[in-house]
Formats: sequence, C-alpha cells, structure tokens
Amino acid sequence: MLPYFPFVDDTFKMVMGVTALHDRGLIDVDDEQYRAELTLKQRLLAEAYDQYFQALPETEPAQWEVVALLLYDMVAHYPHHFELVIEGKQWTWRNRLLNEETYFIMGEQASLPVPPLDWVGRQMQEDLLILSGNAAAGMPLVAGQLCFPNGWCLDDKMGKSFLGIHDEVPLFEKHLGRSSSLLLERLKPERPVWRVNWSLKATSRLNLMPRILAEEQRAHLTLENVGACCLLRLERQMLARLPQTDCILFTIHTYQAPLDAAIESAEAAQRIASVVRTMPEEMLVYKGIAPFVDPLLAYLEAKER
Repeated sequence: MLPYFPFVDDTFKMVMGVTALHDRGLIDVDDEQYRAELTLKQRLLAEAYDQYFQALPETEPAQWEVVALLLYDMVAHYPHHFELVIEGKQWTWRNRLLNEETYFIMGEQASLPVPPLDWVGRQMQEDLLILSGNAAAGMPLVAGQLCFPNGWCLDDKMGKSFLGIHDEVPLFEKHLGRSSSLLLERLKPERPVWRVNWSLKATSRLNLMPRILAEEQRAHLTLENVGACCLLRLERQMLARLPQTDCILFTIHTYQAPLDAAIESAEAAQRIASVVRTMPEEMLVYKGIAPFVDPLLAYLEAKER
C-alpha cells in the first residue's frame, strides 16, 4: 500500500500543489524497504560514485547544515530508530536500523569517511539535493546525492538554475515557472513545504537515470499484464530553507507499487483514468506513458466498474 494518493482532481492540472509541512518529519522512514534501499544506495555509490554524488567545493557549510537539520529531525520523529549524543563538537550517531554507530566532529570533513551530504544521505531513503539560495543566479543546483532519479541525473543538471533544471518538462515554464521560482525565493527557514509528484512506469527499478530509463521503458505492456507490470511511482518532495547558508534543501522519497496493489477502489481507478485522459500529448510522452496509454486506460476502465 502506498502512503499517499496524489490524484485530487478529475483532470490533469499543472500545479505545484505544495502545502506546509507543519509537524510532519522532514523525511519518511519506510521500515519495510529501509534496509533494501539503503543497501542499494551503498552499491550504486560504490560502483559509480561521481554519477550519484556531486558537490561544489563551496557547499561544505551547507552540507553540514543539512547534517544537523536532518539528524535532529530523525531523532525527533523516529526516536526508536535513531539516537544522537552531542558532547561539544563531538557527535555520536546511532542508527539502530543499520546497527551502525558513527562518531564525528561537527564541521570537520576529515572526521567522516565521505562528504557530509553523502554521509547523511546514507542514513535515509531520500535523495538529497541542495540549491543555492541566490535568486539572482537562478538558484542553481550545487550539491546532491541522487541514487533514485526518475529520468534525470546530476551530470545533466549540476550547476543549472532551478528553471534550467526543468527545461525539458513540457509546459513547466508557462504554467509553473514564475510561481515555483517565487515559492523558492520566499521560502522561510521555519516553514518547510512538501508535495507529492507521480508517474507511471513499466519497471520497478528505483534508479532510473536517463540511459536506464530508456532501456526499461521498452517493456511491452498489455491489458493482461499492465496491472502487475505497470507501477505507480510517487515522490514525496520536501523543500526547506537552511537559515545559516540560505541554501535550499530538496528531498525526494520514492515510493512505488504495481497498479494492482496501488489501486484500492473503483473511485481511485476512475480518478487516475480521468487524469491520464486529460493529459496533453507532450506530457504523456514526457512521463513515458504514451507507449502503453491504451492498455492502461482499458485496465483502469475495467477497475472502475
């Protein structure tokens, strides 16, 4: 079962759909998938480190700020899984899910085996991205640990402005460009926001870098197999302003499930079908739905009854 259902309208709409985080955690911990997904992160980083982690040298202060922000938050919301002990600059982190204990000096790069953002990313299922808070420069992407991308990669996006990152998204600049830029510019440190994004994929792979996505989306889906082989993929996205460096932390927790498991009612099937039917053709192509849209709609229509 997926924890979120993002289809709130009966038609496709280009909206950010962000809401205040309030007392929710900055990240989610999915106990059932945690170990497997953290193991996959470790493997990807070991195999091709520079593909999955990149950071500009000047981002180290922001990386440490992210470490502090997320560790405090994880302990506050998941005290049964995590423990943090601080004695001066000496920090001790205990991750009971991984049976690991880490000692480090806050602010000292040499006290961790990898850069701070990379290390803290290995404690959670989320992908972690840092945007510069410099609005005049377009708030470019300056650091990231990205192991579970949905059709993009750090090599293509690092250093690009926020709007430049979204150049390939159909209708984004027209409908969301100004409003999303203003959202980031006006984001307050004490008021993080979140949203849920969705897609439909013909593969269960979490790591969908562009070259991998191109291969995986060739799978042939039919009315008979679309329920089992097509996955509803959700991204719980969170945005938080870092008060000391003024950078913006962007987190992405990916959830996915086959349609057979994700659709729990006729109403849910009807809502998804209505959204897909009203999507512009270019968006169907961008989201990778166009090759199997006919069997998908036939499947959803059968579920509606």
